[in-house]
Formats: sequence, structure tokens, C-alpha cells
Amino acid sequence: MAENPEETKRNGSLQPLSNLFPYIKRYKPQVTLAIFFLVLAAVTTLTLPMAVRRVIDHGFSDSNPELVNSYFTVLILIGLVLAIASSCRYYFVIWLGERIVADLRKDVFDNVTKLSATFFDTARSGEIVSRLTADTTQIKSAVGATASLALRNTLLGIGAVTMMIYTSPWLSLFVVGAIPLIILPIIMFGRRVRRRSREAQDTLAEATAYASESIGAVSTMQSYTNEKSVRSGFGAAVDFAFDAARLAIRTRALLTGFAIFLILSSVVAVLWVGANNVLNGTMSPGTLSQFLLYAVFAAGAFGALSEVWGELSQAAGSAERLVELLKTQSDIVAPANPSPLPAKVKGEMVFDNVEFRYPTRPEYAALDGFSLNIEPGETIAIVGSSGAGKSTVFSMLLRFYDPQSGTIKLDDIPLTQLDPETLRDQFAVVPQDSVIFASNVADNIAYGRDGADRKTILDAAKAANAHDFISNLPEGYDTALGERGVTLSGGQRQRLAIARAILRDAPVLLLDEATSALDAESEKLVQDALDRLMQGRTTIIIAHRLATILKADRIIVMDKGKIIEEGTHKSLIAKKGVYAGLAKLQFDAG
Repeated sequence: MAENPEETKRNGSLQPLSNLFPYIKRYKPQVTLAIFFLVLAAVTTLTLPMAVRRVIDHGFSDSNPELVNSYFTVLILIGLVLAIASSCRYYFVIWLGERIVADLRKDVFDNVTKLSATFFDTARSGEIVSRLTADTTQIKSAVGATASLALRNTLLGIGAVTMMIYTSPWLSLFVVGAIPLIILPIIMFGRRVRRRSREAQDTLAEATAYASESIGAVSTMQSYTNEKSVRSGFGAAVDFAFDAARLAIRTRALLTGFAIFLILSSVVAVLWVGANNVLNGTMSPGTLSQFLLYAVFAAGAFGALSEVWGELSQAAGSAERLVELLKTQSDIVAPANPSPLPAKVKGEMVFDNVEFRYPTRPEYAALDGFSLNIEPGETIAIVGSSGAGKSTVFSMLLRFYDPQSGTIKLDDIPLTQLDPETLRDQFAVVPQDSVIFASNVADNIAYGRDGADRKTILDAAKAANAHDFISNLPEGYDTALGERGVTLSGGQRQRLAIARAILRDAPVLLLDEATSALDAESEKLVQDALDRLMQGRTTIIIAHRLATILKADRIIVMDKGKIIEEGTHKSLIAKKGVYAGLAKLQFDAG
């Protein structure tokens, strides 16, 4: 997910923030109200100097208490209007920031869940999470408070300059002449801020990914006493992110100081010239006060833009990173007019001369001219050494990848003609290391079928030989299992995975070494549950332990992505080939 050349060219602009406009347009009423109150607050603020001038020139000079009282009453009313407008502006602007970021987070996450395995082969989950959290928080600030302040200060600055010219064109030259000296550095420094902010955000995302990976494998880390090395690695990444952020902060600090000096200098110059005009009688004290207030408003507004611009530049970097995720396309897509599957899928599968190479290892053929016909209801076992291509067969059936050549069919329909979700609905998978989520038991089983009721969940658990151990948990089916199911044994996790597969009730069952890591007692319970699950289904089993596949209808022996032997256990033993050698090693050792 590195920056591409086009993005590098845009590093000096806020252009990535334009990707937020479609989200903003969804809420036109709120945007309209926010702009209305924003303008009202700015206009109200700009009326204050005029009221002050009238108080000074008429109220004080005429020594009329009633007139002075009426002017101060008007000032209080102006203050009330300003307070209401500012309050409403704040509400609608912050509401928009929260709402737009919520929508953006959902859209980015939705897109990430649709991406193919090719994306996740290189992406790091910690970095994705960082973009969904830290970067969206930065955008929330920009769309909310920062964007509001930018608009408010822009309106105030333009309005104040206009009123200054109206009040005294001669004095206006001193302030207006300083504006380009303030705006140009803002733009120039903003480019550096954005580039360095992007560097800081990228580095922080890498640190988050590193931390997530380390915490996820904390037991391995501690068992190898690798804590010091991990702490050092994370600390170095965080320090690097700090250094990148420090450069961005230093740039913003220099810009802010430069802007304040220019602003103060222009105001002092205006005050000096204006004071002389009052002494000469060419300007009234009220007019000077009015002009000075407008000058302060203009100076403050344009000065504040220096800070606001820096924050918007940071948000632009965040928006760019999020848009990268949002616009990433999956390699696996549904055809425009997907073919329908039959109402009852038989589970017949065909591999026809399939060749596949993983994008990360293009020099190595995971499947090389692979052809295999699987009949409905047949139980096929696939064996072979590590790297032979066994798991790749499962990945191809689930269409996590498409082959570079050859065809794969389900019930005589090429997989590329099917909607991936419709295709995957036909499979239930029991992996070697079952994924257990940090929720309760019932929710983990119900993962197999959305909306399953409690009775169906219990029936699936009983069929998977899981009901007894679940009933002994502190809160039964409502017991929270912790992240990755750390409170359960391997056999218990496998039985929950089988219950999940039973609940799915799919016509094809994929078993990936589902009993390889279990003790004898757990293996028997799991195997009994699997035997029930396999009935009436097309089943493909990946196994290293040959004792678990003796009853398979056919055994496929693979090596380097090819089928080198095929037959029943008995026929393969009689051939005295590769399978017979594996069997001799395992059964003699047993």
C-alpha cells in the first residue's frame, strides 16, 4: 500500500479531501444549516466594530446617556445572536464530522471485507486497523472543527478586509499588503506539513501493525524470551514516527510564528498611522477604533488559517491513506450476470488442467496441470508433503484465487461464472486451527448461519459432541471465550468449529487436517462428530495422519502441484509407491 507516483505529485495539495464530498452531499440539510449559522456568526461579528464606532463618535461626544445605553443594548443583542449562531454552528459542524467519519469507516471496512486473498497476502492487519482508527479520527477533526474554523476565518478575513477598505482605503494598504506575505508561506509550508504528516502516519501504522502482530503471538514471544527485542523494535518504530511528526510540528510552529509577527507588525503600523490621523483631525476616534477592530479581525482570521491549514494538510494525508483502501479493487469479482446454481447443489467438482502461481511467488507453480474429477457425495483425501499444493486446492475451490489457466467447475458451472458469495455458501470448512471469536459460545457456533435460533445452535453442538463441555462452562452457551478462544482446549475449539459447519449445512465439506493436533480422547470425539457431518456430503480431506483417511473413497497423493498417485488405501499400498512409503513410516512408527 505504498504511495504511487500520481499520489506523490499531489503531495502539495488538499486534493485528497475532495474524496469526502460525496459523503458531505448525503447530508445537505445539515450542511445548509451549518453554513447558514456560520455566515450568520461571521456577519454578526463584523457588525460589532460599527456599533463600537457609533458609541465612541456619537454616544461619548454628545454626552447622551440614553444614546449610550441604547448602543450597549444593541451590543448585548448582537452578542446574543452571535452566541446562538456559534452554538448552532458548532453543533451541526461537529455532527457532520462524526456522521461522515462513521460512514467512511463503514465503507472502508465494507470494501476491505470484499478484497481478495491477494491483497491480504501483503497487507498487514495492524496497518489496516490503524487507518480505520487513527486516520479517521484525524479526518473527523478536519471535517468538524477544523473545516468550520477554516470557513469561519476565511469569511471573517474577507469580510474584515472589505470593511477595512470601506472604512479607510489608505490605511487598508498596510494590512492588505501583508496578506500575501501570510498566505503564500501558508501554502508553501502546508506542502511540507502534509508530506511529513503522511510519513508520520505511515510509520505509526507500521508500528501499530508490529504491535498487533506481537500481541497476537504473545505466548510465542514470551516462550522464546523475545520481549526485549520486540520492545526495542516497537520503540524504534514509535520513535521514528515521533521524529516524522516532530518535523511536521516544527514546520507548523515556524509558520505560526512568522504569521503572528507579520500580523502584529501590520496592526502596529495601522495604529501608528491612524493615531496620527486622529491627532491631525482627518479621522475620528470612532473610525480609527472601527478600522482597528476590523484589522484585528482580519489579522486574527488569516493568522489562524496558518494553523488550520496545517491540520487540513494532516487530514489530507489521512484521507489519502483511507481512499487507497476504499478504492482498492478485489481481484475476485462477481460477473455482471452470474450463472445460477441449481436449487439443490450435488457437489460435483472438476479441476481441468489447472495451473496456479501465487502472486507473491510467481516463480513457483502451486498447481501444475492439476486435473481431478470429484463425484457427488464422494469422500476424497489429499495427502502429500508440505508445499505439495493441498491447501491450494481448497483456496481455489473457495475462489480465493483464480487460476492462471485451466478451469474449475461446481456442478458443471465454471467458478468464474458464479457470484463468489453464492459459491462459498456451498462449502463448510473445518480448518486445522479453528478461529474462535472473542464472543460467547452461541455466537461462535451461529457464525455458521446468520440468524440461527438457540434450538438449532444446541442441536448442532450436540451433533458435534460439544454440548457436554459447553454445559459445564460457567455460563453455558453464554460464556465469553476470550480472544481466539484461549480458554478452550484444542479439541473443544475443533468441536465448536464442527458445530459451526453442521449449522451451515452446506453440500460440500472441506476438512483441513481437522484432527492433526489433538490427543487420542479429543480425536475420537472430533472424529465421531466428523463422521456424522460427512454423511450425504461431498467431502475433501487434507490429512497428514493417514489413519484418519482409511475409509476415504479415493486418496490423492500430490507432489509439487501435481497428482502422482490415486486410489484407495488398499490399492495404493499394493502399488508400493509414495503413499505406501508414507504409510509404512506412520503405521510402523505407531
